[in-house]
Amino acid sequence: MSKSTGRQSGRPLSRMFGGRNDITIIEAPVARTYRRRAIIAFWVVTGVVGLLAGVIASSYLPPIAGFLLGALIGAVCGAVAFALIVAWPVLRVFWHWLPEIGVSGLLLWGWTTLMDAANLVVSLLVVGVVVGVPAAVGPLRRAVIGWWWCLVVRHRLRVCFSAFVKTRGRESFPLILWARPTPAGERVWVWLRGGLSLKTFEDEGQVQILAVECWASEVRVARASSRYAALVRFDITRREPLADTIASPLPDYLPDDFEGNAPTSPATPPVGLDLDDVPDIPATVKTPGTRKPRGTSSPDSPVFSGSDNSDYA
Repeated sequence: MSKSTGRQSGRPLSRMFGGRNDITIIEAPVARTYRRRAIIAFWVVTGVVGLLAGVIASSYLPPIAGFLLGALIGAVCGAVAFALIVAWPVLRVFWHWLPEIGVSGLLLWGWTTLMDAANLVVSLLVVGVVVGVPAAVGPLRRAVIGWWWCLVVRHRLRVCFSAFVKTRGRESFPLILWARPTPAGERVWVWLRGGLSLKTFEDEGQVQILAVECWASEVRVARASSRYAALVRFDITRREPLADTIASPLPDYLPDDFEGNAPTSPATPPVGLDLDDVPDIPATVKTPGTRKPRGTSSPDSPVFSGSDNSDYA
């Protein structure tokens, strides 16, 4: 009986978080972790805020009434903190889908307003112009496709982060802040949670996994702020904007009567300078001097009165 009761009591929880064949938005371990944090935050906020509010209120009211009012204020603040922490996984999902929700709401509001202002034929013509002009104009089409890839990359990174964090045994997922298109692909800013760092994603194997998940050719990870180590930037590369051949605009500056196939004769390069203001100075050639050989004896000294004076030197 106890086994059947346990199974029956576990069914509502499995229905809430999904069965084996269901796709769950918030998994049961994540929900339990945030519920545990919410309970701790409730008591901490209630105690701190209630004590401070009671001390302040007792200065204007009787002590008992002041502390009762402080306890009430602390309980309200604790309940707000509890609700925010418990609902954070759901709020994070809404944040990831916020651009899609905003665009869908804007399109629905525009279609409803257009149908109220005109008939069906005019409404279809306006929709055709709004859709056809960006599709026909090249820069607008590329801009729309670039922003569409930003939406896709945010969800692909979220799936990759979820799988990667599960393998490490953690339940704190990175928060994807914003994404914008670049000439080479997309750039995404991510706020890392506790237990993750830039070194976690700089591994060669992990970067290749990110590139495969994002349907890109290369992914680069770098710090986005010198002050906050948790703020990192992911550069997704899909194309090489500098690899295409670019036509040079220099031929447009040539005159119209310029003969491109005119024969040219090789010219003899100048050997010397011929300046009119500088007179020609004849070059002087230095002849090498003759050196006196060593060991030569001096001429014979004169002899006076039959004696050689060199003997007395």
